[in-house]
Amino acid sequence: MTSQQNTNLGIWLMVAVSFIFAMQDGISRHLAGEYNVFMIIMIRYWFFAAFVISFATHKSGGLRNAARSQVTGMQIFRGILLSLEILVAVTAFVVLGLVEAHAVFAIYPLLIAALSGPVLGERVGWRRWVAIGIGFVGVLIILQPGYGVFQIEALIPLLAAFMFAVYGLLNRWVARTDSSAVSFFWTGVSGAIITTGVGFWYWEPMIASDWAWMALLCVTSASSHYLLIRAYEVAEASAIQPFAYLQLVFASALGMVVFNEVLRPNVAVGAVIVVCAGLFTLWRARVAEQA
Repeated sequence: MTSQQNTNLGIWLMVAVSFIFAMQDGISRHLAGEYNVFMIIMIRYWFFAAFVISFATHKSGGLRNAARSQVTGMQIFRGILLSLEILVAVTAFVVLGLVEAHAVFAIYPLLIAALSGPVLGERVGWRRWVAIGIGFVGVLIILQPGYGVFQIEALIPLLAAFMFAVYGLLNRWVARTDSSAVSFFWTGVSGAIITTGVGFWYWEPMIASDWAWMALLCVTSASSHYLLIRAYEVAEASAIQPFAYLQLVFASALGMVVFNEVLRPNVAVGAVIVVCAGLFTLWRARVAEQA
């Protein structure tokens, strides 16, 4: 009974995280449409770094334990990669809109499955390879490379998905030696350092109302990461990960209602194919773990 209750809590936490992530994407789309994206990501990371430092300080062992990594170089690289992925993803939101960017970005679990073999040495069965292939067909349906003039901008969210997939694989790799608290610390700190080094040169004055949106973005960024940590603490990742796809639903609804975006038929069909393929790979991965 306790395990079931924890799983239910983990599911609801993941639903909440997916909703907050979608709202963050909407705020980021607004701010990056008005100001330089480097500055927006930099300010967001300032707050994120302050949060992870505060989080580490209140943990047993304090900052010293949080910073003690067996693979410091890889931890720094992870943090830099994630910050660059966020930059690319936010750019995709501005250029393509939330609906189409998220439809393509939903391919990232399939990319993780495809790369887990060569990167981590994990076995990927033929069923998952078929699902990965079907998922990429869904992406082609979304991008429509054979119809009209292909927009090179459509590859931006695909790049973001690839970067996030590599980041996800590196999370597994560093987890072999470091705790999640150590990874969390280095994600925030190294990301803040690299974004400050770039974003500082693109500072722009911001009006008061947009500072309010910026503050909300920072608060939701910290709270969503905390809820995500809690979700993985109370339930198995394989049980709650499928609910992360709700971010696609929430973000698409936000894009259509707030930003007047249009859900084209090919995008809807392609997104459904990608999500179904992704859910199948997650299910097969869980089966393999339990075998």
